[in-house]
Amino acid sequence: MSSLLKISDLHVSVGETPILRGVSLEIRQGEIHALMGPNGSGKSTLAYALVGHPKYEITGGSIEIDGSPLNELDPCERARLGLFLAFQYPVTIPGVKVSDFLRHAVSNIRNPNRKEGEGLIPMREFRKELKSLMEELGMDTDFARRYLNEGFSGGEKKRMEILQLAMLKPKFAILDETDSGLDSDAVRVVSEGLRKLSGPQMGVLIITHHERLLEYNVPQFTHVMLAGRIVETGDAALAHELHNHGYATVRERHPQEAAEEQSRHEAAVTAG
Repeated sequence: MSSLLKISDLHVSVGETPILRGVSLEIRQGEIHALMGPNGSGKSTLAYALVGHPKYEITGGSIEIDGSPLNELDPCERARLGLFLAFQYPVTIPGVKVSDFLRHAVSNIRNPNRKEGEGLIPMREFRKELKSLMEELGMDTDFARRYLNEGFSGGEKKRMEILQLAMLKPKFAILDETDSGLDSDAVRVVSEGLRKLSGPQMGVLIITHHERLLEYNVPQFTHVMLAGRIVETGDAALAHELHNHGYATVRERHPQEAAEEQSRHEAAVTAG
């Protein structure tokens, strides 16, 4: 039986500001979901709340994987249960080689009870697996000897996250605007890498403004977020409509959320 990520009536605040106002969503392994919406609608807030970023406070509702509650778990515990987040802006860690970072990350996921410095995946086994996956993804093995994201182009940073995804094999992958700032060639490379990894053992939530990433990873479900709520759900045709026509018709169909969105924008301008 496939695993289920269940989000029920989720409310999230940043400081004193409520961002999410009752988000409910279910994702099963093997499914591809797209989450779209204008800037400030709450898409990235949902991603960070799911993986346990301390800045994002859950004030109501629940997150579960196969019935196990995640609300009180730290990010490491959520990762061990099968969550993965590809960041919009991956961080740079000078002095830490890609291969060393991945070996420790994989060891922590596969052996959650290990002590620091102990229980690492055997080097020979790790190198064999890493080399195989890099070849499958069309990546030069010299990439593994570089420091994590140091001097990487935008496309290389995103390919690094696809490599992490391949090594960690999560039940659920959340991609937060992975196509942001990439040229067409880089989007194609990242999209094809994700397509190779997608399958019955992984549910995917692609958060995006655009349709480019979805051309290679066609969603069975497309969700539209406005003012901290999911206001519409459809299939890939909905994503195509949004790409061609924007969010004007969505706002017309949901005047209450559109008014709240405008109020948020005005408040942000005033505060700024």
